[in-house]
Amino acid sequence: MTIFLYIVTVLVWGTSWIAISFQNGSVDSLVSIFYRFGLASLLLLPFLYLTGRLQKSRRIDHVWYFLQGCCLFCFNFICFYKASAYMPSGLLSIVFSMAIFYNAINNRVFWGVKPSSSVYGAGVLGVIGLLLLFWPELQSTSASSELLLGIGLSALGTFGFSLGNMITVRHKKNNINPLTSTAYGMSYGALTLLLIITVTQTPITWDVRTEYLYSLVYLAVFASVIGFTAYLSLVNRIGANQAAYATVVFPVIALALSSVYEGYTWEIMNGLGLTLILLGNAVAMNLIGIKRMSKSLLKHAV
Repeated sequence: MTIFLYIVTVLVWGTSWIAISFQNGSVDSLVSIFYRFGLASLLLLPFLYLTGRLQKSRRIDHVWYFLQGCCLFCFNFICFYKASAYMPSGLLSIVFSMAIFYNAINNRVFWGVKPSSSVYGAGVLGVIGLLLLFWPELQSTSASSELLLGIGLSALGTFGFSLGNMITVRHKKNNINPLTSTAYGMSYGALTLLLIITVTQTPITWDVRTEYLYSLVYLAVFASVIGFTAYLSLVNRIGANQAAYATVVFPVIALALSSVYEGYTWEIMNGLGLTLILLGNAVAMNLIGIKRMSKSLLKHAV
């Protein structure tokens, strides 16, 4: 079962970044994200309730659901959608893959889990890799400021995603299943987005483009309901650090799609940068030789 969840997460999230880029247009990003998680919560929460799969929760649990909703289904995606306007979706997914390092640090801060020494060396590889990956764009003075803004926003969104992972660990310690926390979290995230839209007086509009509708449905049903449920189930089964390995693999899918649909071109410098980032992520997860991950997957593959 763990291997299945891992494959689903990689495939769904690997293709979701290009769908996010299709959301850029006449509709404000706040509204697009609200549509996405509003639709996702309307599909998931009633389904769980009607089928009797929605766990009973205490008031304190709802406080954590709200916080998880803000981290995983609201503020982080505001950053991601804004960032997608300044950088190709494939590069955005690469920055997101740094969630491994955020998780290692946050696990130490919140749960006292000490990261392995390899994380520090991997961090150096990751930073060098990012510089090389974005080097062609950074050489263009006119594009540098927007690119740096995109990198900063995507890094901030990834940090929010990691905080949501830490809350998922809390849910596991309290025997809350991922379906329940995801359903409530998406609902609270959508309500928070609606509040922000109301306060900022952001106009609620619609985009008539076919690709906008198709990408919205894909993001709501597959990337949100299915993708997040699969990923948070992984966190619940094998831990935040091991589950984050999925973020190492799906950037390859995202970059391939970015090359086809967004005209992203490869050079020696950015190819070397991607290699160093993937290598750094592998080192951070103690994946050289793939022994640790293989053992973890095999142990939980029932």
